Amino acid sequence: MDRFVEFVVNHWELCALFVAILVALIVVERQRGGKAVTPQQTVLKLNRDEAVVVDVRDKKDLTTGVIAGSVHIPYTAIKDRSSELEKHRSRNIIVVDKMGQHAGAVAKTLKAAGFENVERMSGGIMEWQNAGLPLKRK
Repeated sequence: MDRFVEFVVNHWELCALFVAILVALIVVERQRGGKAVTPQQTVLKLNRDEAVVVDVRDKKDLTTGVIAGSVHIPYTAIKDRSSELEKHRSRNIIVVDKMGQHAGAVAKTLKAAGFENVERMSGGIMEWQNAGLPLKRK
């Protein structure tokens, strides 16, 4: 630990530059996927019929359950199947994945396809389950 502190003191410019780049990367990645909503905000929007949930998990991950009324399009097929969401263009589209790792990229793809109201659910289905919210078994 002493050597780490010594390195930081001796090379403070490099350490400051590293921290600045890391913060910039985090900010860009968060903005890239659009606004993040919590599971509770998602429920509120679903209850008001303002949103549709797009589940982008692989088919094998759906065994844990799905959010009632969600549309399933695997993240690997989102470019080819985004036309299936045309009827939901006037509503918010909330992208949900397993843990939040693909939702940002899918949201960016949907925005590039012309969908304006795209959000991603932070934490994915894991966060939904941690909040004690129900999943529908197929």
